[in-house]
This record gives sequence, C-alpha cells and structure tokens, in this order.
Amino acid sequence: LGWASERVEAAGGADCYAEESRGRAQRVSIITDPADVIRPEPDIIVGSWCGKKFRSEQVRARPGWDAVPAVRDNQLYEIKSADILSPGPSAITEGLAQLERIVMYWVLARDEN
Repeated sequence: LGWASERVEAAGGADCYAEESRGRAQRVSIITDPADVIRPEPDIIVGSWCGKKFRSEQVRARPGWDAVPAVRDNQLYEIKSADILSPGPSAITEGLAQLERIVMYWVLARDEN
C-alpha cells in the first residue's frame, strides 16, 4: 500500500488509506471489510488485479456501496496490473500517467458541476 499511496498522491489525488499504508499495515494490500471502503467515502475507486478484470458492476452491486461517492458518480476505473502492479518502469510511466488522467477527469467533472 505504501507505493500505491505515493502514486495516488503523485497523480494529484489523496489516498483515503494513507495512514494504513504506513508501518505494519503496509503489508496488507487487500481490504476485507466493506465498511472500510464505505466509511472514507472515496470519490474515485481504481481497481487492479493480477490476472482478473476489474468489474465495476460487481462494485456497484455491493450492499451499501451505492452511497459511496465514487459508485454514485460512476468514478470506477481499472488500471491493468501490468501497468501499475508489476515492478519496473511501466508502473511509473504507464500506471502513473493513467492515475493522473483519472484524477484530472474527476477534477474537471467536479468543476463542471
């Protein structure tokens, strides 16, 4: 989580799990309690799994998640694991660039309202 938090912040976002990414919790990369996603009310959700496709319809179908701003406002995105999770330059060049575009799109959409 530490590197993910750094990339989110480098892209202009604010990681709602920044505290969890420090210290011992850094070893935990999967959030298992749905309330831990609902509680911080993220504006954007980015999914990335090795070998699996991010399915926004499954995120939308989770009980209580319709109240999450990212779900309500359809700000659900996928970055392929090769672009963000794999070690090497593509995690910075491709993954960071995609995060920057996602954050910029959200900012522009928010400013229009």
